[in-house]
Amino acid sequence: MSLYRFKSRETGDLVMLQPDGQHILEIIGKDASAAGVILPQQIPAAVQALRDAVVLEEATQKRLREEAQAQGEPPPEFPKVSLRLRSAPFIEMLQRCEKAQVEVVWGV
Repeated sequence: MSLYRFKSRETGDLVMLQPDGQHILEIIGKDASAAGVILPQQIPAAVQALRDAVVLEEATQKRLREEAQAQGEPPPEFPKVSLRLRSAPFIEMLQRCEKAQVEVVWGV
């Protein structure tokens, strides 16, 4: 399985498995198929997109659990590690890079 390695001059490397890194990049509107860069001025929108995606995922899962319970069905299965947990280190990296005004780069 491939890895995504996110790098900056401000933080240590952040490594994610390919499906998780790809999902994060898709949420922030970046092409996950090639190496890329997030510029400091793009970071606030990226952080907000990730936070919005977390809220949406949690609301959707809650609704699906409630619907299953109302119909007397077993609750649906969701990934063991939520988007909130997966995105937290990346959001922290982005915030530190924004403060330092440095970009984040990645490759597959």
